[in-house]
Amino acid sequence: MMRCMTLPRPSPSHRAPLIGLTLDHEPGGIGQFSRYPFHALRENYLTAVSDAGGMPVCLGYDCDAEALMARLDALIVTGGAFDVDPTLYGEAPHPLTNPRPARTAAELALLRAALAQDKPVLGICGGMQLLAVEAGGTLIQHLSEDLQHEQPNPRHEPGHDIEIVPGTKLARIVGAKRMSVNSSHHQAVRDPGRAKICARAPDGTIEAIELDGPRFAIGVQWHPEFSLDPGDRRLYAALVETAR
Repeated sequence: MMRCMTLPRPSPSHRAPLIGLTLDHEPGGIGQFSRYPFHALRENYLTAVSDAGGMPVCLGYDCDAEALMARLDALIVTGGAFDVDPTLYGEAPHPLTNPRPARTAAELALLRAALAQDKPVLGICGGMQLLAVEAGGTLIQHLSEDLQHEQPNPRHEPGHDIEIVPGTKLARIVGAKRMSVNSSHHQAVRDPGRAKICARAPDGTIEAIELDGPRFAIGVQWHPEFSLDPGDRRLYAALVETAR
């Protein structure tokens, strides 16, 4: 006679935290993934979270940000081929600035809800720039091409090194003075506002910022989901551990 086995319920301390990730939005069309509007996100954004022990959750735009963040354990504001609307920091748009108002409005609502609820936040590339703007900062709307922050080699290879500011949360997390990172941005943080600068590129470009008050609110200009440096995995691990 076959006996039924009751599997033990996982301990709450081992529950995978729910990590929300913001999505890009495309209008769709002939020859695209869909002829109709669709959301999109590169796969390694999600696998980086899973590999760190978190459970990735993709977030659409049409939601109650406060209610959604109440059910999530952390937020990642991702990057993409768009720019934060410069009217948010009191500037007219540069000719090469490409805002996506619907995406920025949704991300800003989620970011504010996460900070208000003291949920861990990681801003990546454009997500770091939005974190700076929310902290009262401003952006450089277009970097000189001579600086080559749109690296010519593939994104799964390093583009340059960065210097980590000693004594910052980022320095404690990555446990290093330098990191090798990729680079895929034409804008950058000019003034971080209330945020603290915690890394710079050799040319002085701000590469990471953090807020002092929340448990975890860090923005990085590079894409740590490619895991090019040991510090990238440590950053995701710290996010997930803080979210437990």
